[in-house]
Amino acid sequence: MNIEDVRKFCLSLKGAEEKMPFDDKTLVFSVKGKMFCATDITTFEFLNLKCDPEEAITLREKYSDVTPGYYMNKKLWNSVKTTGKITDKQMKEWITNSYNLVVAGLPKKTQKELTEE
Repeated sequence: MNIEDVRKFCLSLKGAEEKMPFDDKTLVFSVKGKMFCATDITTFEFLNLKCDPEEAITLREKYSDVTPGYYMNKKLWNSVKTTGKITDKQMKEWITNSYNLVVAGLPKKTQKELTEE
């Protein structure tokens, strides 16, 4: 996936927004203010994606293109190379999983608002 494909897919998720809260090169996708995906727009070498802690370890063991989250909580985040062997389908699945984890951690009222939008 190229950066425009990632951007388009992330923004297609209900309530997703994009911002650059850290600097002028780190693009962050969030839902209700909670980050689910981040990337460096100057290099676009990897995506940081939130992950279930046990699944994070499994993915790192199974795929050489998946490593502990760069600049992130290594227990909850993975960095996925964008130029590696991960398919677009797999990348979209992992982005969706990250989004769903974040939504699941939101207050029930906020989750309901998302489903009603």
